[in-house]
Amino acid sequence: MQKQEYTITVYTENQVGLLNRIAIIFSRRKINIESLNTSPSEVDSVHRFTIVINEFEEVVRKLCRQIEKQVDVLKAYYNTNDEIVWQELAMYKVPTEVIQEEVKVERLLSQHGAKAVVIRKDYTVFEVSGHREETDKLIEVLEPYGLIEFVRSGRVAIIKKSDGFHNKLKEFEYREPGEHAVENEFLDKNQEVFSM
Repeated sequence: MQKQEYTITVYTENQVGLLNRIAIIFSRRKINIESLNTSPSEVDSVHRFTIVINEFEEVVRKLCRQIEKQVDVLKAYYNTNDEIVWQELAMYKVPTEVIQEEVKVERLLSQHGAKAVVIRKDYTVFEVSGHREETDKLIEVLEPYGLIEFVRSGRVAIIKKSDGFHNKLKEFEYREPGEHAVENEFLDKNQEVFSM
């Protein structure tokens, strides 16, 4: 068994300090986070963390259990790259004069699906979305032409075999209270009787 890339998806309430508490779980175990993205989810007031790490499956399973113990965390899943659809966004800043003078560069950019975001006299910014290998390849292509700056976003991912977390939340909402909840309700009523 060897380490492989896993994407951890964490659904949370939007609370201050939660990102720090989750990051501490990784740092205590000396696990490097390759990519981190946070965003709202399809459910109002529920946020989604997408975390990419390189680790053994058993370690990832334990991490998810530990993350789920956090008060504001609703659920944590982990998946291999085959089990998700994912993309990253990359932006590249290059000198505008090179783009104007070198027809070859323009052709290379169109081959890689790059789209101009900003065009100024001194520089042009392009964006590309795709997998890491694709965005890295364009760095190599642009470096000889004077790549000024490069930045890549964290991974965004959707689990292939998933009905969506909002369906699971609805299941929790409509589920009948368990025996434990009924017992507590009964105790509360008895306490009210005795306190009168």
